[in-house]
Amino acid sequence: MKKKKLGLIPKLIIAIALGIVVGLYLPDWVTRVAITISGMFGAFLNFIIPLMIIAFVAKGISDLSEGAGKLLLVTVVLSYSSTLIAGSLSYTMASNIFTKFITPDLVAKIQNATNNTLDPYFTIPLGAIIEVTSALVLAFMLGLCISILRSQGKGEIFYGAISEFSDIINLVLSHFVLPLLPIFIFGNFCGMANSGSVFAILGIFGRIFVCIIALHLLYLCAMFITSGLYAGKNPFACLRKAVPAYLTAVGTQSSAATIPVNVNCNKSMGVTRQIREFVIPLCATAHMPGSMITLTACVFTLLTMFNMDTSFTLIMKFVAILGIAMVAAPGAPGGAVMSALPFLPVVGVDSSGTMATILISLYLTQDSFGTAANVTGDNAISIAVEKIYYKHIVKKPIPVEND
Repeated sequence: MKKKKLGLIPKLIIAIALGIVVGLYLPDWVTRVAITISGMFGAFLNFIIPLMIIAFVAKGISDLSEGAGKLLLVTVVLSYSSTLIAGSLSYTMASNIFTKFITPDLVAKIQNATNNTLDPYFTIPLGAIIEVTSALVLAFMLGLCISILRSQGKGEIFYGAISEFSDIINLVLSHFVLPLLPIFIFGNFCGMANSGSVFAILGIFGRIFVCIIALHLLYLCAMFITSGLYAGKNPFACLRKAVPAYLTAVGTQSSAATIPVNVNCNKSMGVTRQIREFVIPLCATAHMPGSMITLTACVFTLLTMFNMDTSFTLIMKFVAILGIAMVAAPGAPGGAVMSALPFLPVVGVDSSGTMATILISLYLTQDSFGTAANVTGDNAISIAVEKIYYKHIVKKPIPVEND
């Protein structure tokens, strides 16, 4: 019998617990060693982040350029719009609810404690090859140009190179970054526990996650009601048929791994084969409302805790960029938050600092619920796309299938 491997979430929880214990009860030099190791890993993150942008965004745009023309356009526009709406609702919730329990006294306590964090013994001057903004511009340029070349029957060599480069970065993430995340998180929680800020931070995030999951469910209901009424389908019956996909995503934490189950759920809702087999796999990477709700709420909370700018225009700029970047988020646990790291400087957060560590740690502990909201919502998008496609594009009745 094969031995069961400990999953990422249990490792993460153990790392947080050990970090708190070490930071509170062991000598300062132990904490400084942990912080030093964590800092080295953070430097590597800074190095790889621009490469992630080039690999994932360029590959994602190139891939999205394939497909059935108008059907592709409709699906991508609906998916991106849904992701932006989810981020806007998350901001509205956070700005009206979270500020009631993130009091000025608590903010002052966290800031004072953070200033008392121990310094590492040494740091490694490992910088990025290219700036984040330059990497983003390059990624868009490559993705769009390769897309145009491929539509002309050219550009396959460049597409292959970008695809293989994306595979290389995925290998680095899956075999190095994600496995070592618990060590990175352990070191940072040692520092937070030593400074005295950890319990205040965890107390805040325990409350916001209840709000986040509630918003996930409310948004899913709204999506199915809207698409169901538009397409003439029973929204609650469709939502009930999507439950297997939701539960599968909770267990796997991967949109990609849930695709076969989600296609079957979509079939049971009566969506035609042509639509479901096109839309569901595409939305697995293009439609991220659950992840966006979680990330927006977490980022807003972090900015509030550290008394930084939380204006709507700033957060929505982050949401708009992230909605595109997450198109190529890896299908592994934590893909969305790893895609978010390069764009944290947009809201003034260091991509490898303490705030980024808190974001990674607390996002990953509930990543499965965000993924579940993503894939369940894909069914609502598919229902709407089917109606638009047959009514406005091909202008034919929706065929009835017997398979």
